[in-house]
Parts: sequence; C-alpha cells; structure tokens
Amino acid sequence: MAEPVEVIRAPVLEGVLQGVVHGFLGRRGGISTGLISGLNTGLGAGDEDSAVAENRRRAADAVLPGSTLVTPYQVHSADAVIVQEPWKMADRPRADALVTDRPGLLLGIVTADCAPVLLADMEAGVIGAAHAGWRGAHSGVIAATVAAMERLGASAARISAAIGPCIAQASYEVDAGFRAQFGTDSDRFFVPGKPGHLQFDLEAYVASRLAECGVGGVQPLGFDTYADEGRFYSYRRSTHRSEDTYGRQLSVIGLAP
Repeated sequence: MAEPVEVIRAPVLEGVLQGVVHGFLGRRGGISTGLISGLNTGLGAGDEDSAVAENRRRAADAVLPGSTLVTPYQVHSADAVIVQEPWKMADRPRADALVTDRPGLLLGIVTADCAPVLLADMEAGVIGAAHAGWRGAHSGVIAATVAAMERLGASAARISAAIGPCIAQASYEVDAGFRAQFGTDSDRFFVPGKPGHLQFDLEAYVASRLAECGVGGVQPLGFDTYADEGRFYSYRRSTHRSEDTYGRQLSVIGLAP
C-alpha cells in the first residue's frame, strides 16, 4: 500500500479561521526515488518532471482537492506578489511570497531548511505564503508579505501566521562572517557553538520579524528539517554528506470555494 501524504497543520490556522485550508508537507507520500525519495516537489532537484508534477498533485489534493496550485520562482528575495489568477509554470514570477483573496487558488512555496510561513486574515479573506530563509527574512520578505496582504484589505493585527518545518538552532551552525550581517539587537538569536562558530535560531528570527510587523498571532511549530530525515528534506544535511542533489517540501494555503 502506498504511503499516505503527511499533512502537518498549525492550530493557529485551524478552528476560528473558517474557510482557510493549509498544510505543511514533508517527504512522505510521494513517488520520487533515490536520494530524493518521497514527496519531492522541487523542480531543481534533478527529479523527473512527471514525478514532481504527480507529487504536487498529491500534495494539493491532500489539502484542497480541486484547487489550482500556484508557486513562484523562488530567488531568496524580499518580493511578494498578489495572485489574481493562476499562471503557467514557465511564467512564474521571480518572488518569494504570494498573497491572494481568491478562493480555489492554493498558494505554495518550497523549502529545504528555510522557513515556510503561512498567513491568514479570515475576516478579510486574505491569505499569504512566504519562503523565509535567512536572506529573505533579513531583507524584508515578511514585511513585504504583510504589506501585500494589507493592500487586499487585511489587517496585521488580525493576521495569524504559522512557521513550518525548518532547520532548528541546534542544527544551524554559522561562522563570525554570518553573524556580522546582523546587528547587536539580534544577539538573542545566536548561542555559542564550537570554537569560532555560533548556532543561529532561524525560526525565532522569523517569528520576531512577524511580531515587528504587528502580526496578531504567531506560532512556530518547532520541527527540525535537518535532524528528521524520515520526514523532511534538508539542503544542509545533503551538503554535509556531499550528495549531488536534495529534495524540497511544499507548504500550501488556500481559501475554500
């Protein structure tokens, strides 16, 4: 029997947010094989296009059957795009966040250690999805996402946001050059590691960026993509093993028709 698609859901986006559907997906339930076995949804992983398409179909159907999945061409930017209608894969905008108020569209972003962030203001009927690696979070992708949602009528104070599976502080070793890119007000996101190194808390940093934007409810889910190989893909884990590719997991949010 085929392994079912695993869908991780955030309590902050459940219950009171009627009409919002969402899911953080890992590697369980797909058809890819080899180093990227499972539910690889990344087009840059050296996978067969047909396998990626099938995995994306399974992922979308597990969250909002009959929806149209839209994803950007991610470039670690601070750019957010308002989605009014679906586009062809070849026409994907180069951006790292999507927002919409259109039911039936499923916003998706792929990650492999970076933080996926799903956001919703149900009173306004506005949702967002952001790819927040350290570069994007540092340069303003969270603020851009909230601002784009507000252009559609959302209010930051009403927005609920969940931070999905990403690399945890215990697994994220950085050097002094990395630390130097952050100000002294970021001391709380770093703890000492081995000599000459530190451990960076990406999840807490992203949560702080959401709070700075006035987001009303923020929930970090606390998963570690690096440490949990059975559930998640990890760029850093694959790099440490000198593997020639790595898979990507998908996180999605939509408004039910």
